[in-house]
Amino acid sequence: MGECVFCDIVRGEEPCRPVLESDLALCFVSADDQVDYHLLVVPKRHAVNILDCDAESLRAVADLTQRVARHLVSDCGFDGVDLLNTSFEDNQSVFHFHVHLLARSRGDGLDTWPKLPGRAISLDAAWRRMR
Repeated sequence: MGECVFCDIVRGEEPCRPVLESDLALCFVSADDQVDYHLLVVPKRHAVNILDCDAESLRAVADLTQRVARHLVSDCGFDGVDLLNTSFEDNQSVFHFHVHLLARSRGDGLDTWPKLPGRAISLDAAWRRMR
């Protein structure tokens, strides 16, 4: 196995359960057993996170994510999807840009929105810093 498990999967050196792929992106079932119907969408070119992902690969991931989401709802009977990503070293478990795609059904009991602490600064102060 190389330094990046997702690169190994893209090269066919590690097994995966592919769902859909394009020339520049791959979607496969996550081996993580925390939740059913958990997919990952990755660019085929290595990028650590969204901050260093090239625009063409980012577009390919977005396009494939949308195609898979539509497939899950139209063809597989799910009600919708959740998308999750982190590009923050403290929270990233695999340092290859990826989008978690969770197929959702009404009443599935998943609470995928993080518990946030509430504002510590004013809305205007936050807005000024981010402009």
